[in-house]
Amino acid sequence: MGFYSPSQLVQDAQRHDVTALPPDVNSSQWDHTLEGPDDQLRLGLRIIQGFSTGAAERLCQHRPETGYRSSAELRRLAGLNQREMELLAGANAMPAFASNRHQAYWQLLGHEQPAKLFSTIIEAAEDNESYKHHDPETCNQLPEPTEGQSVLADYASQGLTLQRHPLALLREQGHLQFCLSAEQLKTTKAGIPVQVAGLVTGRQRPGTSSGVTFVTLEDETGNVNVVVWLETARRQRKPLLTARLLHVKGILEREGEIVHIMAGKLSDLSHLIKTLPINSRDFQ
Repeated sequence: MGFYSPSQLVQDAQRHDVTALPPDVNSSQWDHTLEGPDDQLRLGLRIIQGFSTGAAERLCQHRPETGYRSSAELRRLAGLNQREMELLAGANAMPAFASNRHQAYWQLLGHEQPAKLFSTIIEAAEDNESYKHHDPETCNQLPEPTEGQSVLADYASQGLTLQRHPLALLREQGHLQFCLSAEQLKTTKAGIPVQVAGLVTGRQRPGTSSGVTFVTLEDETGNVNVVVWLETARRQRKPLLTARLLHVKGILEREGEIVHIMAGKLSDLSHLIKTLPINSRDFQ
């Protein structure tokens, strides 16, 4: 399953009625696990980018039966350093005592200067009078993150989100007019011009493909397979190789239940997702 990103695998599970739960210092192991009678998928601490196996082992080994009750207790019992605490805060993995990332970051202010990852949040709070006299464990003055901020932070910390997909947000905001979703393509007539857009999750150029590049796009309903012929790739090399959010105009072709878009025009829409970190699996 190495060809598929964690985001693709989790979204596919969700589309098959599997409930996915976020990483949680009081529930997660290192690996992903199944919880409850309905076999809900609990994401493991390994999904948190940069969080080490050693830190996870200490966290799980010293976790009280009733769970960690504060960030201070978590730090003390698990022997976590500031960077490890920041990674947990960035993943919103402390819901028992920090209902959102802003509160989690604020609690860490009592120890060391927070990393650049969330310095902008602190800067936004500096005009608030409570900031000057804050109690790191109890201050709840920071506003809750917006849905868009939370989605961006999810991708930054875990490479995926359990909230609404970025393409769903962009579609709702009117940025993807005339673009069909992966689900809509299943019932669209072959041979007609279509427009699609998605996060680039893979670029492949098999040695036997005569220079053809296969691009996989991900939207809120599934994956879109795009075929880029060599001449098209040469003319539009930059968007093909650098776009994180790619818009494609092309012709829909169908082989049984398999749908491909034969690319004509490629456009880079990465500016719409700004800092969203998307790591595509390119030419592996």
